[in-house]
Amino acid sequence: MTPERTAMNGRRKPSPEDVADALRTRIRTGELKPGDSLPTQAVLAGEFGIDRGVVRQALQRLQGDGLLTAVTRGAPPKVASLPGTQAPQQTAAVLGARMLKAFTHDDVRIDALCLTAESLVPALSESLTRITAGELRPNSVKLRVLLPDREIDLAFPRRTEPVEGDEAVHDRWLANRNLQAKVLLQSLEAVRSTSALSIDVAMRAMPFTPPVKLYVLNGVEALFAYYTVEEREEVIKGAPTRIYDALGSLSTLFRFESSAGVRDQQFVAESAEWFESLWNTIATPVVLDA
Repeated sequence: MTPERTAMNGRRKPSPEDVADALRTRIRTGELKPGDSLPTQAVLAGEFGIDRGVVRQALQRLQGDGLLTAVTRGAPPKVASLPGTQAPQQTAAVLGARMLKAFTHDDVRIDALCLTAESLVPALSESLTRITAGELRPNSVKLRVLLPDREIDLAFPRRTEPVEGDEAVHDRWLANRNLQAKVLLQSLEAVRSTSALSIDVAMRAMPFTPPVKLYVLNGVEALFAYYTVEEREEVIKGAPTRIYDALGSLSTLFRFESSAGVRDQQFVAESAEWFESLWNTIATPVVLDA
């Protein structure tokens, strides 16, 4: 039953989420297109048989989903570009903003699969700073991170011409993996020690080199990127070394949101299930000591 009919037959007045869902449908189906102005709050209140305050709450929810421009008491907001139409961006450019949005939830749940936590550490820094300042107040944070196991023969980074017994490239990757993971743990512990926030952090190791990076945010958004492997020269232990490697911070990050339609909804659900399957089967505890 639609919110409009619910209001008309008197059984129950629509809630802010009911109104938001009805307007989401109009946006997703193209009845309201990017750039279109919504009806005024007064018109919407009359249509749904509710107070303007309820309309305002519904519009604020849509703004929080990125579907509307700023909601004010003046001119009606406009429909923003849909998430699926926004051009993908490099990980370093977009991951922090999406993490910040995720931290507006009461209970934050983040699952990350990556080669190291090098992109994850700066992406979380703004959210943690705002929690410390009291600007964000989630009830709890649960973070799970999957990283490659220290003992495996990595597909990358590695020498272009392997030298038997030379572990310099692997050792450098392992040192970076461990350092970034420790920085992440320390940052979260610092927030936990200065607030009443419940923080649960867990890390596990995978027996393979991930060809992709994946972040699942609150079970409703998935950020996905391919690691593009390139050949380049690095100075390792004082010697120029040709290696195959990927720069994760430059990887193009694709966004999928459950609210964007069936395709995105299924991708988010499958991504969460895939992560869960790795976590509960072949992943083992991470060892961060040297």
